[in-house]
Amino acid sequence: MFHRKLALAIAALTAAAGISSCSSSNSGSSASAGGGSSAAPITVKIAVANQTNQSYIPLILAQQLGFFRKQGLNVQIVSVTSGAQTFSLLLSKQVQGVVGFYDHDQDLVAKGTQVHEVVQLLQAPGMVELVRDDESAAITSPADLAGKNVGITGLGGSTEFLADYLAAHSGAGVSSIHPVSVAAGATFVAAMQHKSIDAGVTTEPTISSLLSKHLAKILVDMRSVAGTQAALGGPYPGTALSVTAAWESANAATVQKLVNALVESLHYIQQHSAQQIADAMPASYYASTGKTAYVQALANEIGMYNPTGLMPTDGPQSVFRVLSEFDPAVKGHQIDLSQTYTDQYVQKVPAS
Repeated sequence: MFHRKLALAIAALTAAAGISSCSSSNSGSSASAGGGSSAAPITVKIAVANQTNQSYIPLILAQQLGFFRKQGLNVQIVSVTSGAQTFSLLLSKQVQGVVGFYDHDQDLVAKGTQVHEVVQLLQAPGMVELVRDDESAAITSPADLAGKNVGITGLGGSTEFLADYLAAHSGAGVSSIHPVSVAAGATFVAAMQHKSIDAGVTTEPTISSLLSKHLAKILVDMRSVAGTQAALGGPYPGTALSVTAAWESANAATVQKLVNALVESLHYIQQHSAQQIADAMPASYYASTGKTAYVQALANEIGMYNPTGLMPTDGPQSVFRVLSEFDPAVKGHQIDLSQTYTDQYVQKVPAS
């Protein structure tokens, strides 16, 4: 079953990682919108899972560099521990948007929920499946993970989606692995150190932290477009901004402002070095790894960021193929992929 699962004594480590929010610096101010408007800024809450992950750099840069303020927006970031939680907040109307993986949009549309992507921030997952160092001689591919504990960010999240796919595609079988929710960062590292997990799927800077401490070795690297193609047999667009169809319909102008700011952030990434990008990030984002390691991790995966914000060609079809391997909501079903994303807002972004 898709939701079978093991809960180890990691709970004590993750209990403190509940909902926290980080408001933009102009919260409660009357900062003007782009174009000279003096109207009060529009507040929008956006949920992310483990916000210090480098997957979310386009969002954080848009806030740090004032791109949202320029659009007349007061964006408040709500950080939780898993992608499934972010979409729960979206569907319960506690937030207006989610910056999370596009594969959730397909899963939810298959279940009859009208949620879709409005700007695609990553053209690759930026994820790696690693094996614990002392298990690396016996575990050399996902096929060897049958019966093993596999760390993921959270149950029902995209790290679980890809762990399940790799197990299914390798022949080990989805039901043979035991996903364990360990979040990211320090809790994931601790799970490896204490041998609570044998392997896991995670993102940067957790990946580099594990490698530098010689706690893990890479099994599958999906931090680049080429690596993703090799691992998954096609493109797999990752982090995106998603909203509900109902909120989008009532707030199309605000959606356009959000997309304008995020595309400006994507352009900034294309035009600056990993060092310059790190310099613009809050120091707390690289406190656990050190800035030098953070910059190197970013340089290793800089190609995962989408240069345009448009959905990559064949991206939806490839994600659907992957989900069809293991997700009961998608497997054996047909969904209208055009209902899972739109490029219309990116196509209307003013030329910079």
